[in-house]
Amino acid sequence: MIKSERAIIIKEILDKEYPETPVPLNHKDNFTLLIAVLLSAQCTDERVNQITPALFKLASNPQKMSKLSIDKIYKIIKPCGLGPQKSKAISKLSKILVKQYKGKVPNNFSDLEKLPGVGHKTASVVMSQGFGIPAFAVDTHIHRLAQRWGLTNGKNVKKTEEDLKKIFPKESWNKLHLQIIFWGREYCMAKACYGIECKICKSCYPKRKKRFVHKRP
Repeated sequence: MIKSERAIIIKEILDKEYPETPVPLNHKDNFTLLIAVLLSAQCTDERVNQITPALFKLASNPQKMSKLSIDKIYKIIKPCGLGPQKSKAISKLSKILVKQYKGKVPNNFSDLEKLPGVGHKTASVVMSQGFGIPAFAVDTHIHRLAQRWGLTNGKNVKKTEEDLKKIFPKESWNKLHLQIIFWGREYCMAKACYGIECKICKSCYPKRKKRFVHKRP
């Protein structure tokens, strides 16, 4: 079975399993989405959703957030991990948005990735889930599954993103990004399936018997 054939099978199964793909991080606009995605680095979406209500009650826009002290932000977001770095980044990027972007989140990769604490993955999520612009953010789940499904060699996250964009139609990227994450959390976890148990792995590689060892990002 060639890669393009596997891609068709994968998309059919994912579309059937997840016809709807609600954004996992609770937010009300692109600014709160940006903050939530930033907080989700090395933290679960569930934990972020527990923390953000208290933060957004105090400041749900760049103007208000820029006026909060870094220490105040830190005390609220500490349970998300990487508190010192994230609190400084939130404070700095909020001030930049007010000063340079009239309090609006920019809708292009170049400007987003210049913001403190915002890397390519975070920018991709904001572009796709916030602005509806096609992007393919690759997290640990997607990097793992793309390898198990034979869609990339797993050299690095950048290569995985490039390979997935070549295989799947551009109009499917935003939904597919979430579908793969959902599948990775529910059926093809890091310490389960191992490329031989879930429906997609068995469909793509019916003769695979040994556990597949994926490369970490």
